[in-house]
Amino acid sequence: MKGKLYMIPNHLGNENTAFTIPSEVAAMACKLRYFIVENLRTARRYLRLLDSQMDIDNSTFFVLDKHTGPKEYSSFLDPIKDGHNIGIISEAGCPGVADPGAEIVKIAHHKNIEVVPLVGPSSILLALMGSGMNGQNFAFNGYLPIDKNERLKAIKQLEARSAKEKQTQLFIEAPYRNNALAQDILKHCRPDTLFCIACNVTLPDEYIVTKPVSAWKGKLPDLHKKPTMFLIQS
Repeated sequence: MKGKLYMIPNHLGNENTAFTIPSEVAAMACKLRYFIVENLRTARRYLRLLDSQMDIDNSTFFVLDKHTGPKEYSSFLDPIKDGHNIGIISEAGCPGVADPGAEIVKIAHHKNIEVVPLVGPSSILLALMGSGMNGQNFAFNGYLPIDKNERLKAIKQLEARSAKEKQTQLFIEAPYRNNALAQDILKHCRPDTLFCIACNVTLPDEYIVTKPVSAWKGKLPDLHKKPTMFLIQS
């Protein structure tokens, strides 16, 4: 029999995994002996958090990062042909969502391998849940352009799309550029556009607040180097 490909969620920074990872999911993850991961060190550390007694040294890890060539992707699934299950672990949150693991899943479907997504935290959904914005029509746009002019253009386009389609727009930024992005939103969005900042989601200092752009001016929190999801609804 073929093995299966399990999509294993990771925590979002809160190492008290009992708070965000269901016990059955943790148990399932620690039974596996083959893993596809973004970073070997952090993946091993995460599995130790789930079960300090796990036999990690006798587990096999395939690294999927920016240095991995597409030709290697398919070979990562070879143990499945021999009946072994494999788990994909993202650096944070749910694998396959804004994550290179999606390419592995695509190959798995092509090879008729069963894909099993497991329940865990998603910063996208948690931010949307806590925002009070439209949860029936929304879009996650990933990272906005780095170039300032292109970034401002993207912000205006997302605001216009939100107004036209009544759609919540979600996006992220490299944590060290969070403060600059927040300031750009205040400067270039309409005063009545709703703006939500969802910072350090699931951590003890979690911060999720929604206000009109006009109400944020002069009152932005310091978001420097803190994982943050930005949401707007016009």
